Amino acid sequence: MKNIAFIINPISGTLNKRRIPKIIDKLLDKEQWMADIVFTEYKGHGIELARHYAALGFNAVVAVGGDGTVNEVASGLRGTNTALGVIPIGSGNGFARHMGTPLRTTNAVEALNNMTPVRCDYGLANDHPFFATCGTGFDASISEEFQKAGTRGFRTYLEKIVKNIFTYEPENYKLKGEGIDIEGKAFLVTVANCSQWGASAVIAPKASIQDGKLDVVFCSPFPLILAPGLALGLFTKTIDQGIHVTSLKTKEVTLFRDNAGPFHIDGDPVEMGTEIHIRVVEDGLWVLAPKRF
Repeated sequence: MKNIAFIINPISGTLNKRRIPKIIDKLLDKEQWMADIVFTEYKGHGIELARHYAALGFNAVVAVGGDGTVNEVASGLRGTNTALGVIPIGSGNGFARHMGTPLRTTNAVEALNNMTPVRCDYGLANDHPFFATCGTGFDASISEEFQKAGTRGFRTYLEKIVKNIFTYEPENYKLKGEGIDIEGKAFLVTVANCSQWGASAVIAPKASIQDGKLDVVFCSPFPLILAPGLALGLFTKTIDQGIHVTSLKTKEVTLFRDNAGPFHIDGDPVEMGTEIHIRVVEDGLWVLAPKRF
């Protein structure tokens, strides 16, 4: 018998979370798992709860929410022997999609009965841990707009993109690191541990969560007439083949920009300064993954 905790974010995504404990009770293998279920009550609570369960020696802690919830729970588990599990109910679910976790809640709970823990990497951006992606530019600006919106869900996110893409002004960036020396205006700069932002938008097709490296994606400004083609590249896993996109792998990179401002960590906006040091932490987190992973 193994101990497993479920940390549910009640405001993540658009689904009703109150029925999730009943789904867990019905579908989780009780001969294998002994479950504890809690709801977060404030921002950062997921980190505290995850640390609590790791200190108790729990075998696994499951983040029930989106990439922001995954970030909190994983932040509390990094460096411990307690594995992260995910039941994705957020707007994008980039981490879960990369790991091959089922997106239906019932299927995700059932899948936990047949998963095994694997060692995975994560990243640090000025000591802020990220597990899927981080970055600046247009996507960070949209993350900030999305957080201010009164509604959640992919539709709201898409509306923010359409509203802002015609007025967004690219900024100057400089990237310095091993094998990396890039300078110029960029529409966005993404550093990826996982392959996608979420909602099947794959920004770093070659990214691996177990290769000890991060994928740096530098997207130069482009004529808006090319935007549909770039969007198609995101959803066909070919964005890195575009002439306006440069993709490189590295263990660490420092990003310089002219002005402090929005930066996103796993889709959640934060304010950062003009110099951001980003590096990988190899094998820093245990994650429950499908056996085929």
